[in-house]
Amino acid sequence: MDFDLSPDQSAFRDAAEDFLAGQCPPARVRAAYESNVRWDPELWTAMVDLGWLGAAVPEAGGGLGLGWVEVAVLLEMAGRHVVPVPLLSSVVAIEVARRAGADDLVARLADGTTACVAWCSDRSTLRATGATLTGRSDPVAFAPTADLALITAPVDHDGDERAGERGRAVFVVELTDDLRPEIATGMDLSRPLGWLEFDQVAARRLGGDELASTLTDFGAAATVLELLGTSAVAMELAVQYAKDRVQFGRPIGSFQAVKHRCADMLVDVEGIRSSAYWAAWCLSVNDPDASIAASTAKIWAGDASKRVMASALQVHGGVGFTWEHDLHLFMKRAQLDQLSFGDSSWHRARLGAFLRAKVDAGSSVL
Repeated sequence: MDFDLSPDQSAFRDAAEDFLAGQCPPARVRAAYESNVRWDPELWTAMVDLGWLGAAVPEAGGGLGLGWVEVAVLLEMAGRHVVPVPLLSSVVAIEVARRAGADDLVARLADGTTACVAWCSDRSTLRATGATLTGRSDPVAFAPTADLALITAPVDHDGDERAGERGRAVFVVELTDDLRPEIATGMDLSRPLGWLEFDQVAARRLGGDELASTLTDFGAAATVLELLGTSAVAMELAVQYAKDRVQFGRPIGSFQAVKHRCADMLVDVEGIRSSAYWAAWCLSVNDPDASIAASTAKIWAGDASKRVMASALQVHGGVGFTWEHDLHLFMKRAQLDQLSFGDSSWHRARLGAFLRAKVDAGSSVL
């Protein structure tokens, strides 16, 4: 069985890498951070013109008619270049809107309308009553600049005609100037962060528990794919530094302790790659175990990327976290992705619940 990308997918990956290598060097990421909006609208327009947002949208809907494996390729490349645009949140929003049958929303997003996604943890106070939202979200990437927000929130069913439904629902809110938060100091330099705060704000309801779970699956898989890109570059920077840095008359890469660090990074990166593309494939073909794949990938990538970043920093001897070195850009993007759409601990509990259900039903967990 061939687990590699097809020739067309490989060509798509190479084209994306060539474009981002030319259009999004680290200097452009730094320039976006130093601007007053903390992102790059011109780069975003170029991506929209290439049709990247519609990669998984059927041709009949104006998209490229590809699939989520191709989206996965774009997200991996986005991680490799820590792109200062809302690509991740927008492609997740497009897929959730497609699953909800909201074709008008899909068309707007594929045309470049920017979206943020507020996946609210138990720490959030955001709640839904009927078609209104009240409370404060967790920190949301691109909330200060996005045109609309896709939000998952617990539903208060008092007085709601859908009282038979339980759990969470997915909503869309148009973000006007008075609803957009101020840019907060964040760990990721190329993603403006902010807390959404609503007081009985009207929202459009897209779906209930099932759609909220779908959003979690696609959000988790998307962040894992970005973690693959950032982790791979961190490893490559560390390996190159180990070759170039001379100590005691020898490159530090010749020392056994450094060799082991680099070897362990490779094992972790390839583990992230396998789990990330398994999740992307499962989501692309609507595999019954897609949620299991997404949570498994988030668990592995969340933990493995921490080890990769720690080892890369150790190989660099601390210089990697200085402002002048590019490594810290990837470390900070990874730190945010590790927490987005549920951290490893949250997904362990979710995965356990899925596997428990399989055992109770007498099904195999393998």
